[in-house]
Amino acid sequence: MIDFTKLNIKFASKFQYLNFNTFQSIDMKLPLSISVMIASLAAMPSLAAAEEAPAPRPQDNSAPLKSEILRLDVEARLDYQYVTRDGDTDDAASGFEGKYLVMRLDGVITPGLTYSWRQRFNKNTSFFEATDWVYLNYATGRWNFQAGKEVVAIGGYEYDRAPIDLYGCSVFWNNIPCYAFGVSAGYGITGNDRLTFQVTESPFAYSGNRNMYGYNLMWNGSHGFFDAIYSANLMEYAKGRYISYLALGNKFSFDKVWLELDFMNRAASHQTFLFKDCSVMAELSYSPDSRWRVYGKYTYDVNKTGTGADLVVADGTELNMAGAGFEFYPLMKKRHRLRLHAGLYYSWGKNGNPDNLMQSKTMYATAGLTWDMNLLNINRK
Repeated sequence: MIDFTKLNIKFASKFQYLNFNTFQSIDMKLPLSISVMIASLAAMPSLAAAEEAPAPRPQDNSAPLKSEILRLDVEARLDYQYVTRDGDTDDAASGFEGKYLVMRLDGVITPGLTYSWRQRFNKNTSFFEATDWVYLNYATGRWNFQAGKEVVAIGGYEYDRAPIDLYGCSVFWNNIPCYAFGVSAGYGITGNDRLTFQVTESPFAYSGNRNMYGYNLMWNGSHGFFDAIYSANLMEYAKGRYISYLALGNKFSFDKVWLELDFMNRAASHQTFLFKDCSVMAELSYSPDSRWRVYGKYTYDVNKTGTGADLVVADGTELNMAGAGFEFYPLMKKRHRLRLHAGLYYSWGKNGNPDNLMQSKTMYATAGLTWDMNLLNINRK
């Protein structure tokens, strides 16, 4: 195994490639640029450690509003990635890439009534297609009511995590449209449990038929070391035809170690059996101190239904993916954060969607940086 804390740039520059012994059965060679980046990150001192290293954030990840009528945040992520397929470099998928450039506005209009708008600038699409969400939310007592473009309420911790905090993901995550116009109502059953019912435009609606809908019921629970994001979903994938999701997101936390374990089953008419069309996502994380998170991840997606009802995980798919990586925070201020990351993933099996990055015998290595900046706060006088 390579000891990254002892490896330095001078040593790395003598070699064109570094071989990872943990994957000796696979020809996984990393180019000098990514090898030097990974080696040097581990030796970087902390510029500021004002806070504990944050756990991965949920989709709607902003801090709670107090009296701000306007809060402006900007996030950006730049990666270097290297991809091989069956040992051969995929030049089209390798190189530097701007992964995310995101602006977010939040504010309080009147007591109880808030707004939120998150816009991506890295999507080559129409303005509203690049809008993750823009909604109004009204909270009163245990209830809240929301309308606008929202995150589609599907359970699972991989799905729920902010995309900028994810590196290697399941086939389901890579293909599900997760933002849609709709309305929702939430009710706090207890201080630790909340139910949300949501009706949205179907994630599979298209320009020729926008009159399609999704119906979602989600439970968020937190009980000691156990947290949950469960959902039951009914999605219209063609006019008058529906596919159902049962998504069970589980998180087990023990001091510096936590496990996120998701299971999702998908079923439509004539293919209602368990496990024929499903996904499993598991990620084990360890935070040795306030600056680091080390993780290992495994995903499994399968669809052996013989039908075309599942538009997310295509029929004929049976793909495994395993990987590991780390995150390091050299700068953590109240209003600014800098994160460095590196990860290595390998997939095997078959992916029924040929447009996805992860196919059979694919190696994906990534290293990069993310910065999160709170640029403006305007408070009500």
